[in-house]
Amino acid sequence: MKQILSLSALITTAILISACSNSSKISDEQVFKALEKDPDRLLTVIEKAVQDARANDEKKQAQAIENEISLAIKNPLEPQITSAQIIRGPEDAPITIVEYSDFECPFCSRSKATLSALEDKYPGKIRLVFKHLPLSFHPNAMIAAKYYEAISLQSPTKAFEFHDRIFKNQSALKKGEAYLAQLSEELKVDMTKLNKVLHTSLIEEKIQADIAEANKFDFTGTPGFLVNGVPVKGAYPLQHFEMIITQLQDNGKLVL
Repeated sequence: MKQILSLSALITTAILISACSNSSKISDEQVFKALEKDPDRLLTVIEKAVQDARANDEKKQAQAIENEISLAIKNPLEPQITSAQIIRGPEDAPITIVEYSDFECPFCSRSKATLSALEDKYPGKIRLVFKHLPLSFHPNAMIAAKYYEAISLQSPTKAFEFHDRIFKNQSALKKGEAYLAQLSEELKVDMTKLNKVLHTSLIEEKIQADIAEANKFDFTGTPGFLVNGVPVKGAYPLQHFEMIITQLQDNGKLVL
């Protein structure tokens, strides 16, 4: 019965939007008579009404995103990037993307491909800064972050390779620290030096600073990004990042 009433309401709406009428009151009897008389036409009208409504919603959503980006460009967030921070890409690149990530987050793994595509599209124009936001329900995220930071003290290149290998084979993280140690050895990391710093305040404070900054910027999940200070909350597709870069250019905030 509910389905019949819903169909009646939908058909009534279709009749109203497809014909002039002095009255907005149409009875169920009129609806069903119209359906019997020309069902194909009514169903076509209904389908078009649904498509138009969906297109209108998508247009409104796209406009809302553009407005949000425009506002963020005027009030960019300012992450702390110190000389101790290891950076992937040219240090003087005009586009800075800061990522707040969790090594065990599947969405972060997918975003790796998006960032690689951006680097290909804007060669030599992007620098990537990887920061940590290990989530409490990912049991191996924090220890993976510690290994990354400990390795970075020895070799930024090996830290980047560690990062890439984990996201390429993320399921191996289920093995916990045994896998992280094995991966570090495969990368020819000095394990004696690594173990000396792994659980020190130096590493812990670095990760906690990243977490505090992410929280300050209202990143509660992963991944989160800042594109020249414009926030991206979630694993958005390549086109979204391109939209931000284009708007930065249009607003005179970026020269490529």
